[in-house]
Amino acid sequence: MLFFVFVGMVIIQRLTELVVARKNEAWMKSKGAIEFGQGHYPAMVFIHSAFFIVLILEVIYFDKNLSAYWPVLLALFLVTQAMRIWALTSLGKFWNTKIIILPGAEVVKKGPYKIIKHPNYLIVAVELIVIPLMFNAYFTMAIFTLLNIIILSIRIPAEEKALRELTKYESEFNNKRRFVPNLLNKCDS
Repeated sequence: MLFFVFVGMVIIQRLTELVVARKNEAWMKSKGAIEFGQGHYPAMVFIHSAFFIVLILEVIYFDKNLSAYWPVLLALFLVTQAMRIWALTSLGKFWNTKIIILPGAEVVKKGPYKIIKHPNYLIVAVELIVIPLMFNAYFTMAIFTLLNIIILSIRIPAEEKALRELTKYESEFNNKRRFVPNLLNKCDS
């Protein structure tokens, strides 16, 4: 029962985010934004949708239980949720599940974007590990971590190319790493 409540809450969160993303998409496109990466987007949607289906099937079919380490994993999950909210609210109306770029827009450099280029992708990567581990769903964790690496190897270069073409992304983010803060370089204020 706990598993279904937890997964249900995460699914509701994701569906709510899709509603926000659609509103942001409409606003951005009304301002002249351009969409990129349409070719890989259906695969990304498939991966994120299939994650929940496979997780539920693995937990039910193999009668998986809550991990003995669930308190640590839950704490890590809650940290990722706080980081997720921080990343999404930092982007504001520019946040989307698609690659939609407003030509000439100022690149967001606040919140976690002061530290790394792609905090939201890092958060999702951690979630794809932590959520299955909470319920000992090792197959789900392994397969979707691999699929996420594959899709991000397509998505991130496409997003960065679009940002370089239409904004001052390169000059603003050339000293930042994609996922891990460069502790030797001073972050912009």
